[in-house]
Amino acid sequence: MAEHGDIDAPAQSALHDPARLRSLQRVCLSAESDAAFDRFAGLVKRLLGVPVALVSLVDTERQFFPGQVGLAEPWSQKRETPLSHSFCQHVVAEGAPKVYPDARIYAQVRDNLAIPELGVVAYAGMPLKDSDGLTLGSLCAIDTKPRAWTKDELAILEDLAEACASELRLRIARDLAEEARRHAESAHDQLAMLAELTETFTTTLDMEEGMRRLAEGVTPRLADWCLVTLVDQNGAVRHVAAAHRDAEAAVDVERFAQLMMTGLGARSAILAVQRSGQPIRRDGETADKILARTTTPELAEIADRLGYASFVIAPVTAPVTQRMLGSVTLVNGPGRAPFTEADERTALDIARRAGLAIDNSRLYGRQRHVAEVLQHSMLTELPGIPGMELHARYLPAQDGAAVGGDWYDAFAQPDGSVMLAVGDVSGHDIEAAAAMGQLRNLVRGDAYGRDDEPGRLLTQLDRAIRGLNVNAAATAVLTRIRRNADGYDVTFANAGHPPPLLLHPDGTVEAWWETPEPLLGLTPRGQRATHRRRVPAGATLLLYTDGLVEDPGHLLDEGIDRVAETLRSDGARPGEELCSCLVETAPRRADDIAFLLIRLL
Repeated sequence: MAEHGDIDAPAQSALHDPARLRSLQRVCLSAESDAAFDRFAGLVKRLLGVPVALVSLVDTERQFFPGQVGLAEPWSQKRETPLSHSFCQHVVAEGAPKVYPDARIYAQVRDNLAIPELGVVAYAGMPLKDSDGLTLGSLCAIDTKPRAWTKDELAILEDLAEACASELRLRIARDLAEEARRHAESAHDQLAMLAELTETFTTTLDMEEGMRRLAEGVTPRLADWCLVTLVDQNGAVRHVAAAHRDAEAAVDVERFAQLMMTGLGARSAILAVQRSGQPIRRDGETADKILARTTTPELAEIADRLGYASFVIAPVTAPVTQRMLGSVTLVNGPGRAPFTEADERTALDIARRAGLAIDNSRLYGRQRHVAEVLQHSMLTELPGIPGMELHARYLPAQDGAAVGGDWYDAFAQPDGSVMLAVGDVSGHDIEAAAAMGQLRNLVRGDAYGRDDEPGRLLTQLDRAIRGLNVNAAATAVLTRIRRNADGYDVTFANAGHPPPLLLHPDGTVEAWWETPEPLLGLTPRGQRATHRRRVPAGATLLLYTDGLVEDPGHLLDEGIDRVAETLRSDGARPGEELCSCLVETAPRRADDIAFLLIRLL
């Protein structure tokens, strides 16, 4: 037999059984006095007439006594001993009662230090089992002299042990119920969090903004701090979003994110996840361990300040191609419990949703680029015209396909006059852009080389739209400018479009309001009107679509006044700068914006 009552390998295996240890942990007991178990020990002492009685629970390194009477000091105060002083470990290892009338003559325990140091001579211990039959400890009676245990005494001890075990099982059941409640609450919270993240991903197609919101959304509900890493096609880190539960840690966590761009070593856990595509979860971490996985020691210093004890890293992959897009890292400090398997599954779910959002964003980005190229290919390159300075802008709506029905056009006539057009076909999609291209070409083809007034030209455009079955409704303003001796003659026709704005050389702004006329392509009508203005040299004319002035919840006049004020205050700026100022005045772009800025020199 091993020295000091040590037990053999099979018995050691029983002591280290993970299921038994989990059950023991659920009892939520320590080496502190527990009134219920002290009463069980007191009953054993009185009914069996022994000097010492214990409720002893055994883990892998010690036995501890939530219930005890009669122990001498220092053991009475400590309420625990190492296994070198434990008879109860044999009850646990064998899962059966152990009875020693005189322990000094039994090979299994005769060298146990409980004999000389605790005065244990006679011992009777009954197993305390959980509902799965796993032995957690022993209810034992101890005498300091040899004792022949009677059958009645052992029966009483067995009955008391069963009652004591029932109390243990009740506490385990309560802990399981509380854990189930916590898990249900956590599951509810996590479902709510996942729903919020999904909504977040649907409200932005900006990848970096979406990942920033993700990091903030999971902190602190799921982790003390979070890092979301995006990688390029070569696997190199190109962006890191970070958030920490403590607002005062913002500088540190942002610095950590910045250093991660270049500071990850070959043994980095994040890079390992990106290589394997499998999650990694670890606890018992310290900041020192980061030193072996980084090329930048400052990362370890910052991690120590942020709190670093456990982490889980989930790969972010494209849903179809499974191409690696990045990773989501959740980190807890030492004051928070390590991540569980359930937390890891949640992290994987978050990463899956992030992968779908990133893939959608990239697809949208490619489609948007194609649409923008298409849109700009359909817009006119402004001609150089003596005596005029032409500037134009087109900006797609912030939502949608980045292509729509707004357009501008400018071309010189053979007689020296200049035709200007700005129009808006209903819609923000490819169909609207195609209709816009048709209308622009109809205007150009019909107006070029003719000296008809703009009203007549728009009337002819109405006929062409109906006769050629162009499926479009559009607003438009068509303008002809002719130079005269002391300025310019301007004629224009307006089909349901916002009024042109004229900035006079003295800084006043005039809106060319006229009696409204219906949109192009609607009901047949008679001749459209032509309006005339005399414009001095040095003036600036602005033709624009309603996206520049419309703002939901506000009157159109307010938007026009806002643009007019920009013309007044910034009209002296160079043309391109003035265009930028006009764009900045626009509200959130729910509609396309197109405008022509004409300086009459």
